[in-house]
Amino acid sequence: MDQIGLLLDGFVGALTPAHLLWALIGVTIGTAVGVLPGIGPALTVALLLPITFRLEASSALILFAGIYYGGMYGGSTTSILLNTPGESASIIAAIEGNKMARAGRAASALATAAIGSFVAGTIGTVGLTFLAPAVAGFATSFGPPEYVALMAVAFTTVSALLGPNLLKGLAGLLVGVTVGLIGIDSQSGQPRLVFGVESLLDGIDVVIVVVALFALGETFARVMTGIGRSTVQPLRGRAVLSRSDLRRSWPAWLRGTALGFPIGSLPAGGAEIPTFLSYTVEKRLSRHRHEFGRGAIEGVAGPEAANNAAAAGVLVPLLTIGLPTSATAAVILTAFQSYGLQPGPALFEESGPLVWTLIASLYVGNVMLLVLNLPLAKVWARLLTIPPYAIYAAVLMFAALGAYAAGGTASDLIVLCVLGLVGLLMREAGIPPAPAVVGLILGPLAEQQLRRALILSEGDPAILVSGPITVVLWAAAVLSLLVPVVLPIVRRRRGTLAGAAAGSGRSGERG
Repeated sequence: MDQIGLLLDGFVGALTPAHLLWALIGVTIGTAVGVLPGIGPALTVALLLPITFRLEASSALILFAGIYYGGMYGGSTTSILLNTPGESASIIAAIEGNKMARAGRAASALATAAIGSFVAGTIGTVGLTFLAPAVAGFATSFGPPEYVALMAVAFTTVSALLGPNLLKGLAGLLVGVTVGLIGIDSQSGQPRLVFGVESLLDGIDVVIVVVALFALGETFARVMTGIGRSTVQPLRGRAVLSRSDLRRSWPAWLRGTALGFPIGSLPAGGAEIPTFLSYTVEKRLSRHRHEFGRGAIEGVAGPEAANNAAAAGVLVPLLTIGLPTSATAAVILTAFQSYGLQPGPALFEESGPLVWTLIASLYVGNVMLLVLNLPLAKVWARLLTIPPYAIYAAVLMFAALGAYAAGGTASDLIVLCVLGLVGLLMREAGIPPAPAVVGLILGPLAEQQLRRALILSEGDPAILVSGPITVVLWAAAVLSLLVPVVLPIVRRRRGTLAGAAAGSGRSGERG
């Protein structure tokens, strides 16, 4: 198997002292920010992007991947002890895990989350090792028409997945595409959307946009809504599992992994869907159904495994076709581009050693996370006592320093503040920032590929649907638009019919 040989070469690079150190720093920071409510891996990677410019690409990406995996681990601590899920994929852990904590079983809940995350993350990384090269090999046959259709799939699926509804997701996408068009058109040489401001002729640095929308937008929104504090459940004893808890947990870990990785690998996947599916499956299969809603350990083990397996799965479309399906993946895509790397089919050929070193570092990071999370659970729990105002003051400081480091001029700070206010308005309107980042990065690429396709066909748009791959991709894009609209209508009709049937049944009984 070629993958095994390439992976072994990746381990040679990943096990160097420097890369081990960056992996350890990444998973430690990731766990810490996962624990801190409201921060999360996407915001952290955004803040660190300008600070890591002087690092080698492999070191920086290993650091960011460690933060990504560590954030998945740390999020369970916040959900269980504080009943505050940092991301939507951690909602289920809050439902059952916090009930366990209130019953004095916080240590068991954290242990099953940590071990399940390790099992699922390792199996998911094995899947990434063997699936990603195959997907990349298939995608090398893509030409400009296929890329245009693929970008359409990316726009529609990301808008549908990362927003509360399709319309708001598309609105976020439009914001990003618009910002991406600012500057001089590469083909015509004409300025676009600069409004006479010379500093905008070179466009807006993507790092500044990401920091503004995620860091400043989140901070401004927190200040507007008020920074409250919830009750932290005490953690007594070590994070270990009893034999009974282990017997109930390990099947849930495997089932959660089986749901999380395949769904996370799909361009329309993400981590939210498999976590909710896992909870439903565990509730139906459990012999302890009466405990669900009161603190069932399977309700923590399965969804947390699904969450971390999906995190590994999300890297498949990101690395192979350059399609991010989560907010953190969208920011990591920015990190690749800041080093002149474009995730996609050519990445495995042009930067093979870097990619395989990154994948090998994920195995190493998973082991580090298990070692960090089980013995140091009480240490992570203490982070929840840091005052929120101190956290967000630090976020503002690092955001300003990062923006200045990225551009080096005062105008960059002005752009940062303006885009931060845009991020605040987006949050107030319920528009998510992640589709905006995707639109910012993929919008110019889609424009470039569309122009190439039309040049090849001498202006005939029929080339965009000229092959079976393009037809399938356009059909997937249309389905991504229709399904979020049609499903609620179908559910409402079913509910109406069920209500009418129940009403007629009651009237028949009375008669």
